Amino acid sequence: MTATLLPSRASLRRYLRVVFGMLCLTLALPGGESGPVSPAAAQTTPVVLPLSVTEIAPGVFVHQGAYALFAPSNRGDIANLSFVIGRDAVAVIDTGGSLAIGQALRAAIRTVTDKPIRYVINTHMHPDHLFGNAAFVDDRPEFIGHHKLARALAARAERYLALNAQWLGPDAFAGTRLIVPTRSVENRSVIDLGERELILEAQPTAHTDNDLTIQDTASGTLFLGDLLFMRHVPVLDGSIRGWLALISRLEQVAAARVVPGHGPPVAAWPEAVQPQKQYLQRISSDVRRMIKEGRSITEAAATVGLSEKEAWLLFDEFNARNVTAAFAELEWE
Repeated sequence: MTATLLPSRASLRRYLRVVFGMLCLTLALPGGESGPVSPAAAQTTPVVLPLSVTEIAPGVFVHQGAYALFAPSNRGDIANLSFVIGRDAVAVIDTGGSLAIGQALRAAIRTVTDKPIRYVINTHMHPDHLFGNAAFVDDRPEFIGHHKLARALAARAERYLALNAQWLGPDAFAGTRLIVPTRSVENRSVIDLGERELILEAQPTAHTDNDLTIQDTASGTLFLGDLLFMRHVPVLDGSIRGWLALISRLEQVAAARVVPGHGPPVAAWPEAVQPQKQYLQRISSDVRRMIKEGRSITEAAATVGLSEKEAWLLFDEFNARNVTAAFAELEWE
């Protein structure tokens, strides 16, 4: 009978070290295999998926936000966001309702171009348009807004952050913070992206008291922010009289196309604004009638504008608020 010799413990340890070394060498060989992974490298780096964008004109891209309220499921992706590419640089127009959406917008830009992002422009103060600003801080752009934007944000910062953290939840809202303008527009300003100029105009009180419009001279595209709502019912946070007056003036602006703050990525001008104009005129005339009849603001909020309900999404969420704001303004005429 032949005896079976068992290796000593020392021999076994040496054998295992050799096998382990050969395994590491095999994993490090070229051809797609990876080598040994350190604990630090093994930590998963979050993958940022780019937002979907539509090129509505050469070098002009728009992401369409959802017709929805803030919710964890959409991470604050409820407004239209845009970017314009010039010969030398990129300008971003609105950045979304959270850091996560801003990061996804930046990822979308990087799928199209590696040109520097030199400007981040906010059309107004509402969180769904500017809470993504922080995603662009490392690009060191100029953050541009209406000259009243910084003051408006300072007055509302605590409330905006608290409410939106509550609506989005801790995961979707993580890392979100307010980035205030580093450059303001008093009346009119022009930025040059390289053979492409953007004209920025500070508008009088309308949707808010800090609305900024942007016109791309190269393509004739006019970015209106929330001065234009399509399908999503308009939201009044400024002056109904001022908004109607501004619509009349903007209707005279020659534009090949417009980008609304909420709605499709692109629309014809001035046809696009007619439903919104009709809605605001209806609210205005009905509120004036109720004030004349001595009716209360509560009665007005419950009844005014109902004839417009079928034309708009999110009507129940915002119409009574619009009527209340219009009543408070118009009763002092």
